[in-house]
Amino acid sequence: MTDHHLAQLNIARMRAPLDDPLMADFVALLDPVNALAEASPGFVWRLVGEGESDATSLRPFGPDWIVNLTVWADVEALWNFSYRTDHLDLVRRRRSWFHLPKEAHMVLWWLPAGHLPSVEEAAERLARLREHGPTPEAFTFGTRFPAPEAAPAAPAAPSPAPGP
Repeated sequence: MTDHHLAQLNIARMRAPLDDPLMADFVALLDPVNALAEASPGFVWRLVGEGESDATSLRPFGPDWIVNLTVWADVEALWNFSYRTDHLDLVRRRRSWFHLPKEAHMVLWWLPAGHLPSVEEAAERLARLREHGPTPEAFTFGTRFPAPEAAPAAPAAPSPAPGP
């Protein structure tokens, strides 16, 4: 068991509002894909709006931008969900619903197991990636970094010497 999990943020600028017919297929796929994520090996958590089933009402990056923020056991778990499940259909069709990004729109980073990232923390990681490129603090699938090493365990107390 690792003492770190992988956080993932991706943002996308919509071509139309969610209630526009252009976005209907995307909206119809939200619940099934979110359920698929939650059932996937290595899934830990995903951001949702208060009292909602997804995060589409949250607009921390602007009114035309949607946000996806998740936590996974490791890079492989996220990769397998993203590219080896029905989620791949959304990836392939993303240009139907979203503008082509002009700069980095996805970032990965390690966080202590049990910590759930805030949107502000995620935005800082994306800004770091955009400013400095991939580093251990903010990276991509293309340039990955391993989870930080676990803190060394405290040395065990010496056993008492056997008596005479």
